[in-house]
Amino acid sequence: MQKRSTSFKAFLTLPITLIPPVMAATALTSTELQKVIDESEALYEKKDFPGCYDLLVAHENSNDANILWRLARAATEKGKMGEGDERKKYIYEAWGYISKALELDNTNFACHKWYGILLDYTAEYEGTKQRISNAFKVKEHFMKAIELNPKDATTLHCLGYWCFLFADMPWYQRKVASVIFASPPTSTYDEALEYFIKAEEAEPDFYNQNKVLLGKTYMRLKDKETAKKYLLKALEHEDKTTDDTKARKEATDLLKELGIKV
Repeated sequence: MQKRSTSFKAFLTLPITLIPPVMAATALTSTELQKVIDESEALYEKKDFPGCYDLLVAHENSNDANILWRLARAATEKGKMGEGDERKKYIYEAWGYISKALELDNTNFACHKWYGILLDYTAEYEGTKQRISNAFKVKEHFMKAIELNPKDATTLHCLGYWCFLFADMPWYQRKVASVIFASPPTSTYDEALEYFIKAEEAEPDFYNQNKVLLGKTYMRLKDKETAKKYLLKALEHEDKTTDDTKARKEATDLLKELGIKV
């Protein structure tokens, strides 16, 4: 007997480990499917995240992984435009979409990339212990995404950020990690730097936060001149998203730490 269709949104108050059931969906032709994908990409490139979300959420019952990972991405970006409960709502909604997308196609690099991103984002709401518990799994999905697409700048950045977080982890979080794992996740600033540089080489100026983290990593490595170079470049970036605005503020604050007035 076919299970009654249920909206993803009904699951938002349930544990994040619950994967929404496969639902009946009206199949699109290949031409219609490609049209939706092309339109969503155009909206995403223009940073029209609400418009991108509205287009794709009409197909939330789709059984096509390429629709669902894009919907997860759009829901994530829309959530990041808000704060508090609104942000949380869209992050968990996105988690439902990407969980189904990966179940449908585990050979799709973007499914692994966004699964890793959202696994970490959801853990942010569940505390440091849960975030550390998810760490190896998050990295595993990023590594799989890189294996499937070695030149994706966003995944390279995500791996760099993962490395930076664990290289920069304060002692009390390391203590938590040592309780959870016999061999806790570790990394170095040099490893983080390698991924940030590769990301910038793969797609220059793709994400302003990458330049900020390059600057921050060089600061940790005591290379103030190179840090200054990247942080000043970050200030040249046009703000188009909330992430851009946050990156600009962080770059300004870091430059002040270096004694540079901007």
